[in-house]
Amino acid sequence: MTDKVLNFVEKRKEVIEIKRRSLERILFQNTLGAYSVVDGSGGLSSISLIDISHDGCLFEIPFDPKAGPAYDDGEELTIRMYFTTKSYIPVVLRVKNSREAIKNGQTYIQFGCVFDKTLPSFEALESFINFLYQFAEHSSLEKQSDRKLFFL
Repeated sequence: MTDKVLNFVEKRKEVIEIKRRSLERILFQNTLGAYSVVDGSGGLSSISLIDISHDGCLFEIPFDPKAGPAYDDGEELTIRMYFTTKSYIPVVLRVKNSREAIKNGQTYIQFGCVFDKTLPSFEALESFINFLYQFAEHSSLEKQSDRKLFFL
């Protein structure tokens, strides 16, 4: 017999976190069509949002060796988070760290950022973040047999 004791509260939190991250990937890439762009000097640059939490987010951009690092630690950025083709929520971030990531042979730079929570627009974003956490906690995964009921 083993001397291990399983902490169900911690295990539940771990499962909810896995569900939340999975939901984010689906929402950011497919379902809502939410995407972000960084307000640059005179133009907009596309970024890929990877993760979001109450305190900040993680995004990535393809690495361009000719251009060098896009953003420095401590730099403040304004991003536009689009939920329709023309309307967005402006969000101010401060870059905390950056690192290289390689996906399918392509090099990216990932930026970990914290939100400026003092702006009025953060309230709307916070509601969206709360939804992600609540959805992850209370949602159920559909079984393949459930799906057949709808498509008979």
